Amino acid sequence: MKTLLAISLFLFSSLVLAADAPAAMTPDAAPAVTVRGKVLEVKSVDSYTYMRLSTPNGDLWAAVVTAKVKKGSTVTIENGVVMSNFYSKAMQRTFPEVLFGSLAGSAAAAAPGGHALGTAYPIVPSAKPEASLETINDAPVAKASGANAKTVAEINTRSAELKDKPVLVRGKVVKFNGGIMGKNWIHLRDGSGSANNETNDILVTSASETRVGDIVTVKGTVRTDKDFGSGYAYKVLIEEATLQ
Repeated sequence: MKTLLAISLFLFSSLVLAADAPAAMTPDAAPAVTVRGKVLEVKSVDSYTYMRLSTPNGDLWAAVVTAKVKKGSTVTIENGVVMSNFYSKAMQRTFPEVLFGSLAGSAAAAAPGGHALGTAYPIVPSAKPEASLETINDAPVAKASGANAKTVAEINTRSAELKDKPVLVRGKVVKFNGGIMGKNWIHLRDGSGSANNETNDILVTSASETRVGDIVTVKGTVRTDKDFGSGYAYKVLIEEATLQ
């Protein structure tokens, strides 16, 4: 109890210090938190790397987008948001508190591809923490209207024909990761296609921001067989997209 109280006081003082930093976009629109500590334990699962940190005010678990972090190193987590009683399906455990944020400084440079991940906004689970794409309800979304309007399934199944061509697609945001490699990474579904052949989901990269659960219309260019390196390879996606 004393440790949790000390951590809470430490997080509160960090909020004051970070008051001039850009506010983090989170489900609660809470102010950003910055924490620095020594890495005591590291566990990477799915899209996240969890770290148990030793701070001046006690141990604290933190999570960032998958990154190469060494046990014993000292890291700074910035733009963080504290999630209470957070259940991690991948870790199969409930954390009394876990700080979701982004790596700062040299630690960020050590992440896959050498990019600072989420430097403006933390990668925080929205709606349902760590929900896999397969578990999100694929409720039908009305198809976009106008020239080049396509469904998610049509883009996936006709990718060779649509390669390097503009498309317009309307769907529900089921996953959003911001500030990776200078882009925002958005997964859309509209109820078309099938999870069995992976035609029910399309990746969109954009400078625009959105949130999980939003219904958006995307205008962009279809790309195929794109490999960004560091494990980011896709058979089909939409790039240079704008959100309407």
